[in-house]
Amino acid sequence: MSVTVPGPTLGVVGGGQLGRMLAEAAAPLGVEVIVLDPTPDCPAAPVARDHIIGEFDDPDAVSDLAARVDAMTFEIELADADLLSDAISTFDVTVNPAPSTLAMIEDKLIQKRTLDDAGIPVPSFRPVDTVSELTTALDIFDAVMLKARTGGYDGRGNVPVTDPANAADALEAVGGSAMAERLIDFTRELSVIAVKGDETVRTFPPGENIHDEEILRETIVPARTSEEVRNRANAVARDVLETLDGRGVFGIELFETEAGDILVNEIAPRPHNSGHWTIEGAHSSQFEQHIRAVLGWPLGSTARRSPTVMTNILGTVDNSRPAALTGIEPALTDEHISLHWYGKDEVRPLRKMGHLTLSDDTISITDPSTNPDSLTIQSLIERARQCREAVAFIQTPPESS
Repeated sequence: MSVTVPGPTLGVVGGGQLGRMLAEAAAPLGVEVIVLDPTPDCPAAPVARDHIIGEFDDPDAVSDLAARVDAMTFEIELADADLLSDAISTFDVTVNPAPSTLAMIEDKLIQKRTLDDAGIPVPSFRPVDTVSELTTALDIFDAVMLKARTGGYDGRGNVPVTDPANAADALEAVGGSAMAERLIDFTRELSVIAVKGDETVRTFPPGENIHDEEILRETIVPARTSEEVRNRANAVARDVLETLDGRGVFGIELFETEAGDILVNEIAPRPHNSGHWTIEGAHSSQFEQHIRAVLGWPLGSTARRSPTVMTNILGTVDNSRPAALTGIEPALTDEHISLHWYGKDEVRPLRKMGHLTLSDDTISITDPSTNPDSLTIQSLIERARQCREAVAFIQTPPESS
């Protein structure tokens, strides 16, 4: 293969932190990025070559993007699959992952049916549109996670339901057509960042995810489970890729049951928060892999460099206000920690503002009883948490007149 100078231009629908990190990963490869996002000062704007301000479903904005790039992708499921399909035929531009994959994944019921039909293990589920249907699901499953079919993320659109008396309120909370999924009593949540190239499939080592209020707080790699379970998670992730069209990175969220079985929770057709550890912790990041994949280039190595913990920096405020960060000194003085700040001007309650990655090749991943003096994964987690808990958001002083 040969790369011209200047290199190819990639259009990205979405300019959030994922778009920002895609643009950062593209630059060393000689790839320029143009993002489409409705927010004038979106996180990706300072690092992308250009920023088209427009809604994700604005036909003119999507056409403008398609006319200026060699290939297109998206970093948010709010991208419009029909408009992306139109771009392929009108502008002769490639779009990856395929718009058909985006359309399938963005409807959680269709996503689950597709996986189930392919024989991939998933929790039991039922479509739910009425209180009566939700009550029936509770009779069958005892307890369910009620999920909005479209639009839910970071805990939005997900409501656990155990009592039929709460059925009406739960349906109102998700706001429309929903899916009731058996509430799984899992041992741990895992995720596999999987990459589908032109003729190659690769997976990063499975991570263990710690959630609170349905929001990802930490990812630990390697996941604290058996090698057999990790191998099973990778195998299931590869089976999932067989159901998806187009190239790119996919975040595949999984449940590990008490019996060691793996169930697929959800798929993200893009780089995923639980894959941020790969920037420092793997030989090539999920963002570099996505750039390579969507352009049809050879994939890089997904091997882990060292045990790694990623922890999210969330908004620790009660009300939205201008963002100002303090308490980062512990992170900056630890030689094994990397700070990623997303450049968002406003902090909101539990908004993802950045993340810390702690990657240390002196950590032992074996049983500490075999080497009592060795540092352990738990010590890595505690160091990351201490640095995260030192971070706080302060009120910015008023501008002087």
